[in-house]
Amino acid sequence: MDFSEDVEASRTSSKHDENAHIQHVELTEEDSKRILRKTDSVILVILVWVYFLQILDKSVLGYGSIFGLQKDTGLKGNQYSLVGSIAPIAQLAWQPLSSILIVKVPHRILMPAMVLGWGIAQTSMAACHNYHGLLATRFFLGLFEGGCLPLFSIITNQWYRRAEQPIRVAAWYGTNGLATIFASAVSYGLGHIKSEALHSWQIIFLFVGLVTVVTAPFVYWKLDNGVTSARFLTETERSQAVERLRANQTGIGSSKFEWDQAIEVFLEPKTYLWVAMSLLLNVGASVTNTFGPLILNTLIKDKYKASLLNMPFGAVQFIIIIIASYAAQKAKLKSAVLVVLVIPVVAGLAMLYALPRSQVAACLGGYYLLAFLFGSNPLIVSWIVGNTAGTTKKSIIMSLYNAGSSAGNIIGPLLFNAADAPNYHPGLRSVLGIFIALAIVILIQLANLMFLNKLQSKKRVANGKAAVIHDVSMEDHYVNIDTEGVGEHAFDLTDRKNDEFVYIY
Repeated sequence: MDFSEDVEASRTSSKHDENAHIQHVELTEEDSKRILRKTDSVILVILVWVYFLQILDKSVLGYGSIFGLQKDTGLKGNQYSLVGSIAPIAQLAWQPLSSILIVKVPHRILMPAMVLGWGIAQTSMAACHNYHGLLATRFFLGLFEGGCLPLFSIITNQWYRRAEQPIRVAAWYGTNGLATIFASAVSYGLGHIKSEALHSWQIIFLFVGLVTVVTAPFVYWKLDNGVTSARFLTETERSQAVERLRANQTGIGSSKFEWDQAIEVFLEPKTYLWVAMSLLLNVGASVTNTFGPLILNTLIKDKYKASLLNMPFGAVQFIIIIIASYAAQKAKLKSAVLVVLVIPVVAGLAMLYALPRSQVAACLGGYYLLAFLFGSNPLIVSWIVGNTAGTTKKSIIMSLYNAGSSAGNIIGPLLFNAADAPNYHPGLRSVLGIFIALAIVILIQLANLMFLNKLQSKKRVANGKAAVIHDVSMEDHYVNIDTEGVGEHAFDLTDRKNDEFVYIY
């Protein structure tokens, strides 16, 4: 399918509701496993690699600071903080349009366009010699990265069963840790290159930016728009892939922007609780991304060692993300795992606040405990998309979630003033309170979802159905829907309008 066919497919599907009353087809556990393997080998590989690049491009700013970025570009006062904050500001401004583009533009076109855009922006940062140049390029970096998290979340939801989603989100979101390890190693290696024409940080920016730029055409070559047009599946497998997703009750995608779904989003309290989680969590995450290397630099004066010491932090990130998502998938309970993840983060912040910087090993231990916070985002993302039906509704909610994330990334660096170095006590104290608030919000959302499930049971009884429905979408293995008539509206109704929808905790 070429570019013109992609566009035509988008126009056609926007005129007709192709997802209404899709017929049941025969599907076995062996069929489901085969389709899952094929999907992982194409779709998941793309998601993992591209998200890795997105995190890498976003995080190398901190390593640039270790290798003289601030001195070489003449940054003063809080200008470095503002350069770190401008990307999420751009993301925040872009979210309303992003939510529409994710629905209207075929994913095979949208994703490579985004990759190319932020790759060019990252590469251009190497040519910056002053504050204004850095500010402009980081703005466009944030702009093109703005749709990444919501797009990836929706793609995961449209290709995988609800039980499969946490570990798949963890796979691509886990590249937060891998990108941290890679960025540390690459910065250490490239930082040793002696050049009269380029500073070390310029070489780093050029390398990661160019890798991203050359990735864009490969994404267009391999990515498919959805299960119904997947080139790596046979015609029979495409129908079976749709059937695999029926029990999700969350749809398989549509290019029609539904305004009634948009209104529905803003009427539901759970929307604001999702956004609150994102905001609170990402205040802390931005602190580690932007100021992690600087905090290490106050502990370890050698810039090369400071760069390398961020590698264990990345390893802990990756391990925690995978373990937390696996635990949530097996327990079928995301909320409890999320609350548990807050505990070591609070402990780490308390250690950084209380311990003198002369106790290097203990301070490093406290800093590495902050890596537990990265286990939360993939769980919240899979929790959201698993509890939301309707393409437009998912797109808007994930864009709002990303807006909360962007706001958190704006606020986070501003809490840490250069005048507070090397202890940063006021900022650490603020973030400590924020994570305690996060745990409270998670528990409120859990209570809210329990209440919604009780309302769903009452709706089913009123409509002549069984009060309790077995949610087979959360089974470890594929199971056919065992209740007659259930799943007929799995692809064309929102969670609010579909009385068969079961909210997950």
